Amino acid sequence: MPVVRSVSRALSQVLQSPGCGCGISIVPVRCIGISPRQVASDASFHSVSFAETDHPRVLITGGLGQLGVGLAKLLRKRFGKNNVILSDIRKPADSVFYSGPFIYADILDYKNLREIVVNNRITWLFHYSALLSAVGEANVPLARAVNITGLHNVLDIAAEHNLRLFVPSTIGAFGPTSPRDPTPDLCIQRPRTIYGVSKVHAELMGEYYHYRYGLDFRSLRYPGIISADSQPGGGTTDYAVQIFHDAIKTGKFQCNLKPDTRLPMMYIDDCLKATLEVMEAPAEALSMRTYNISAMSFTPEELAQEVQKHVPELEVTYNVDQVRQAIADSWPMNFDDRKDWGWKHDYDLPELVTTMFSFLGSDSRIAQAN
Repeated sequence: MPVVRSVSRALSQVLQSPGCGCGISIVPVRCIGISPRQVASDASFHSVSFAETDHPRVLITGGLGQLGVGLAKLLRKRFGKNNVILSDIRKPADSVFYSGPFIYADILDYKNLREIVVNNRITWLFHYSALLSAVGEANVPLARAVNITGLHNVLDIAAEHNLRLFVPSTIGAFGPTSPRDPTPDLCIQRPRTIYGVSKVHAELMGEYYHYRYGLDFRSLRYPGIISADSQPGGGTTDYAVQIFHDAIKTGKFQCNLKPDTRLPMMYIDDCLKATLEVMEAPAEALSMRTYNISAMSFTPEELAQEVQKHVPELEVTYNVDQVRQAIADSWPMNFDDRKDWGWKHDYDLPELVTTMFSFLGSDSRIAQAN
């Protein structure tokens, strides 16, 4: 099995490298073979009616990435601490471990994942395990295993046990032949990255399982997500997080995209709010299984100008990474994100920048500079 060996070697290299705090969940690659289970050709599955229970029982895979911890916090406030289980294969920080239920879950281990769903009576599943765009291009076999094989396990388990399943998609699901300004919910999708290809696959498989088996599959195409709670790592839009850390720590920021590269962006609170809203929306209100979602669109130059209102001494230079620039040039510039459930974002660019600095503590650096 040369593919298995090569993926295993690649995984070992990744696990031995220094941690970067990035929003990626790495999973073991010991179970890449075909699972022994099958969905019957005449199967018919239907989502649980939550009117029969007080709250859903939630499992979040890949929970130690950029979004998982924040989502768990939001859902625990809504549904109760013990009704939301965070999972990953990495050891969580004490603050995460003691904030609510945490469990080891390997998405490539079908039996382990199935036992977790059954033993904890899970009814909602948020599947966040994935390798992001730039990291996926550096390790295609590993990205294929995590993003596609892991998805197949999740889909089958969700269908078998009547789960409501959320799988995030991305602006990376579009390609250079897609309309870019704006990009509608339904249009041609021919991505040029393994990350994008795997997300289009997830969208189509989720839609197929919905129409074939009645699986309650829901997905949002996330733009670049900006958060003060996690370090950048692996994503093409991560410059929009890195600039805040560099502004505070060094006062110098080098951007790896061209200054006029416009991409859709969103503050993490809006992202989590939209995710909960689409999961709570009545099934009859949804005309599609996958939607664009966005809040704003800006360029590195526009972001830098807004950041310099808070840190005037910030020096910005550009050293374009050709791989990341090619990826960004194939992505939407603006999303057409009109929603069936009346979505409205709360954060525009000025509010986003002010909020980021309030969390990261820019006052200390400005005081030192003065």
